[in-house]
Amino acid sequence: MEKPVGILYEHPLWFEPLFAELERRGIPYERIDAAHLSFDPADTEQRYSVVVNRMSPSAWTRGHERALHVTLHFLAYLERTCTPVINGHDAYLLELSKARQITLLAELGIRHPRTRVVNDPADLAAAATGLRFPVVTKPNIGGSGAGIVSHATPEDLAAATVDPGLDGTILVQEQLEAKGNEIVRIEVLDGRVLYAIRLLLTPGSFNLCPADYCELPGIADGVSGRGLPIEAATPPVTAVADAKRIVEAAGLDLGGVEYLVDARTGEATFYDVNALSNFVANAPEVVGFDPFVDLVDLIVLRRGEAGQTRLRAVV
Repeated sequence: MEKPVGILYEHPLWFEPLFAELERRGIPYERIDAAHLSFDPADTEQRYSVVVNRMSPSAWTRGHERALHVTLHFLAYLERTCTPVINGHDAYLLELSKARQITLLAELGIRHPRTRVVNDPADLAAAATGLRFPVVTKPNIGGSGAGIVSHATPEDLAAATVDPGLDGTILVQEQLEAKGNEIVRIEVLDGRVLYAIRLLLTPGSFNLCPADYCELPGIADGVSGRGLPIEAATPPVTAVADAKRIVEAAGLDLGGVEYLVDARTGEATFYDVNALSNFVANAPEVVGFDPFVDLVDLIVLRRGEAGQTRLRAVV
């Protein structure tokens, strides 16, 4: 029998368009709910033609924190069974750690916010010495902009009670002012730019999450769309090249990278790397096409490649 595609996910609504496109094409698939995940580590049977990892680190904000690390174990298990995975174990490791993301940007020589990584909240003020204020603190395992707090002065930071998050790791980072109060997200799929969107922020915003489900002051949230100010964007070729370099170095089959133009320097500054995207709401209106069609095209391609590999192995 033809092996199904496995869709590993946690949010009950974000990927309904993906399921609908798979059903439209008659592609057999199985929903793998990461919030209720179980597997037999001794079972070496390859049960899926390909698994698509759509697990979000923000699951902890929906009461599904237990799904975060069992997903890592499951992805490692899939590697052991030689199951092809779109955004596999290493990609998800990067998704789970903002510290790893900043490290990657630094290794690539790509401009990013100056950052310190701390494991004891009592050390935050000392670690921030030399950083320009205001600064933000954020949990290493975030998602959807959760847990980000702004601190105007060193005294404010020293007096703050900062939650160290799920893995006890905190980032303290210079808070950058976005030129034009806008940020840009570039989505890259299988090495090519899928689309870019521009998000207009409310003045003074420090939560720079561009997704439709982020809670930003004065902007409606919700999976079905927050309404404008999201619009299609055409980033400069240098920003596109950097985005593609980031996604390639991160080992992402699909990834979104975010940047702003620093109002002080006029330089594009990248600050977030995402292995998970539920894509922009109302995509045909905003970017002119349905990106889930492109994602399913990649799934079909990887299914075919996996089948050929198995056939060659048998021969």
